[in-house]
Amino acid sequence: MYFNVKIMNTLRGIYITLTFLLFTLPLMPLQWIFVSCNLPWKRTFPHWYHKNVCRILGIRVHITGYIDPKKPSFLIANHASWLDITTLSAVAPVSFIAKKEVASWPFFSWLAKLQRSIFIDRTRRTSTKHSTNEILERLQQGDNVVLFAEGTSSDGNQVLPFKTALFATVENCNANEIAIQTLTVAYTSKNGIPLGRAGRPHVAWYGDMGMIGHLWSVFCGGPLDIKVHISPPIEANLCKKRKELAHHAELAVRSNLAKLLIGKPL
Repeated sequence: MYFNVKIMNTLRGIYITLTFLLFTLPLMPLQWIFVSCNLPWKRTFPHWYHKNVCRILGIRVHITGYIDPKKPSFLIANHASWLDITTLSAVAPVSFIAKKEVASWPFFSWLAKLQRSIFIDRTRRTSTKHSTNEILERLQQGDNVVLFAEGTSSDGNQVLPFKTALFATVENCNANEIAIQTLTVAYTSKNGIPLGRAGRPHVAWYGDMGMIGHLWSVFCGGPLDIKVHISPPIEANLCKKRKELAHHAELAVRSNLAKLLIGKPL
């Protein structure tokens, strides 16, 4: 019985790997053209692409709330896995703030660049001003930008302390021009069975886990249910100081994650 299940999981992994590559590789040059020529599809095409990747991977995304449709949004999110990228990109057209190391990863750097990610150096304080200017410029151009405020990924059961430096991007921003919203991602079930505290770290990608091994594990593992909660825009009076904004956002995301994981209404 165990042997049969292992074979089925391996076949599932092979099928998903081949389907993902056959779907992705021909589309990469198309998105490169959209980005290089500054065409409007550069924002919407990745959204369509990731919705289909979710279907390929068997990811069911359950969304509550919505991103402000009238203005670009600065989205403050928790982070547990590379799966967050596909999941949140399937929710809406977004770009991500990523650590500079991602820009050098084989293959995945191409995907990140085609997603129009903003690469930052978190190890150098002197680069913060440049980074905040670049992020603000993208917001002013109409992009929705996601900040994984923990600065790293967690085991999916908790929210790590937020790093405050990049909150300076929207310090004293005009609430009529840019919306600031929190976004909470919760991994709730696998194969229709609740993951629980012990199961979520096997889905999360954190610490020194290898990327390829984790990809293969997810591809073989079966369908996932992921809940995403988008909070209403934060009031302007809470955005005047970056540390106050970060504290408010951290408390909101931590509270929302706890409720999503136990199925409590928000």
